[in-house]
Amino acid sequence: MSSSSVFLSGPQYVLGESTSHHSEMPGLQARSEELGIPYAPQVWGWGSAHRTRKSLEDLAIEAGTATLRAAGADPASIDALVLCCTGFPGGPDSHGDFVRTISEGLGTGETDFLGVTLDRCTNFLAGLRVAEAFVAAGIHRRVLVVTTDKVTAEAERLAKFALFSDGAAGALVSDTDGEYEIVASAVAHEMRELDWSNQISPDLSRRVNTQLMKHVSMGIDEVDILLHANIFEAIIVMKELQAGFAATQLYTGNIARVGHCFAADPIINLADLAAAGRLRDNGHYLLAASVPGSRTGILLRKLVETAESTK
Repeated sequence: MSSSSVFLSGPQYVLGESTSHHSEMPGLQARSEELGIPYAPQVWGWGSAHRTRKSLEDLAIEAGTATLRAAGADPASIDALVLCCTGFPGGPDSHGDFVRTISEGLGTGETDFLGVTLDRCTNFLAGLRVAEAFVAAGIHRRVLVVTTDKVTAEAERLAKFALFSDGAAGALVSDTDGEYEIVASAVAHEMRELDWSNQISPDLSRRVNTQLMKHVSMGIDEVDILLHANIFEAIIVMKELQAGFAATQLYTGNIARVGHCFAADPIINLADLAAAGRLRDNGHYLLAASVPGSRTGILLRKLVETAESTK
């Protein structure tokens, strides 16, 4: 939890440059049968998947640059870079080049850096919490958080819970200015349930909700919109309703349009709703993501726009 004001700004994302509708993907029905899930595109909310030939580094640079531009931040002003990825390429011998390439591409210079990977599809929210802690503690003033991922084996683009897309996303966390205030964040884990064979848990979501709402003295019904992961629609709706949210609080529009872009989904959904003018001043928006055995939530308050901030 933040002990002083921390802000988030410039949420941006990029998707793979090639888009295919699920009906155009060869072998999808066979893959569905292999996974033991009904071939029911409408039930699951299958739409399009976005593929890239770019490297993870290129995706990260593109998303991070868009974030810095949207936030009006000079790359040289960034104190720390938090890189998130489900699977960083190579091993220790290549990770230095990975960080250097991204840092040089962003123009952030010799800034501090940190990698986040073990949280899987909650990596980006975990990275935002690290940035929040850095800023709240006064260790750093401006932290750029970037997540980058792509499917490495095309046959695995469809999983038991999602149709995956390639892409990257970023957000700037700082102690001054911003479009949103980070008013609270929380996590809940069940170590015995971390294996992928388990399901995501509405109980963990309820535990996170309790922590968040206690911190801000509000009810879960006062959250304007839940910005959740873009996994299969039937699954995410069921799990979030079980966690205590109302159907009117859910945003499922990007499940078909974007697909599941690993850890980037909540910030993708935030950026799209903001661009569409669907966020109200002083409204509360909950970034949240679950994997088996883990749930992370970050509650944002949209700040009132001023004439100066819109210049």
